[in-house]
Amino acid sequence: MPARRCTLTETLLRGRDYRTLEPIELYLREGTLAEVRSLSEPDNDLILAPGLVDLQVNGYQGVDFNHFPFSEQDVLHATRALWQQGVTSFMPTVITAQADEITQALQRLASASEHYSDVALAVPGFHLEGPFLSPEDGPRGAHPREAISAPDIALFDCWQRAAQQGIRLLTLSPEWPQSRDLIRHCVAQQVRVAIGHTSASAAQIHDAVLAGASLSTHLGNGAHLQLPRHPNYIWQQLAEDALAATLIADGDHLPAEVLKVFLRAKGEQALLVSDVTCFAGQPPGIYDSAIGGRVQLSAEGRLSMADAPQLLAGSARGLLDGVNFLLRQKLASLQQAIEMASIRPARQLALPQQHGLAIGAPADLLVLKPQPDNSVALVACIKQGKKVWQAASA
Repeated sequence: MPARRCTLTETLLRGRDYRTLEPIELYLREGTLAEVRSLSEPDNDLILAPGLVDLQVNGYQGVDFNHFPFSEQDVLHATRALWQQGVTSFMPTVITAQADEITQALQRLASASEHYSDVALAVPGFHLEGPFLSPEDGPRGAHPREAISAPDIALFDCWQRAAQQGIRLLTLSPEWPQSRDLIRHCVAQQVRVAIGHTSASAAQIHDAVLAGASLSTHLGNGAHLQLPRHPNYIWQQLAEDALAATLIADGDHLPAEVLKVFLRAKGEQALLVSDVTCFAGQPPGIYDSAIGGRVQLSAEGRLSMADAPQLLAGSARGLLDGVNFLLRQKLASLQQAIEMASIRPARQLALPQQHGLAIGAPADLLVLKPQPDNSVALVACIKQGKKVWQAASA
């Protein structure tokens, strides 16, 4: 195949296709992937892959989407900081709180998307995790009990107006009698409904799936410390073929053996989320958390209660860390690990990023470098054809 020149309006990338490791060159034009060409000889050992898509980001690098007030500039800062971690698209996640606090947070996120083009490009919508969750200790997790409430269509619609119709994903527990009506209501508005933080019975989970629920939020977490051998709500969600499952693969939330079983059970329906908090990207130390009190962030990135280090206090490791955990533990191939954090989550929201390295897809791309321990390091991040971050050594 003859070589061709890159025009003034195009950007050229060369590296190895993350799926095959065969050498390729990508031509980017006007924010999209215009052409993919095979090369006979490798130009370098860098890997080209689609940008990561995180469906659950509670905050990042000191910015907390659940501790109001936060500013529009804070949302912009978190967006650009996430680009430095290879996350080209993400869903700011608002968790259980009093109704007016949820309203304020959603309004601020929507106004940030309206006023900053970088935020609008990176944020396809918002994830509302609660307050329609289980009030039981264990499944409730860190969500404040006093703010947990029964599903309420009118209240959801109020929050959707505050979000300027930006809520694209709702996590609820189907143990409430009102759940099915709210699930149907959301699905009719093209809002994806996930099951999470639940103590629901197998029958209630199945009814939720029939009503339109199609996802499990961080399966295996937000659960009782001890469960009946069977049936239980984890087995039931694993068995529901219509439910995809998001998993936190930070090495702390789920043991490698559990991840291995979940990945086998869900197959192509398994995807990664980070569930990162505002402490991600911060230096190690002791911090005061708006939810749960004092927390300790270790040098390795483990976030735990300061007075009870055996208890996790959320996640402080990003989505690329999850990809690398799967690779180091040999739980997935490079293609599978990357697609669990990019194409598969994008597919859940029907985003054009689900097409990956196909011609016409958004030019949301990562340049990665293989590491001796089987992991990959981020060299550069590209958002809609524009290089938004590059490693200093690149």
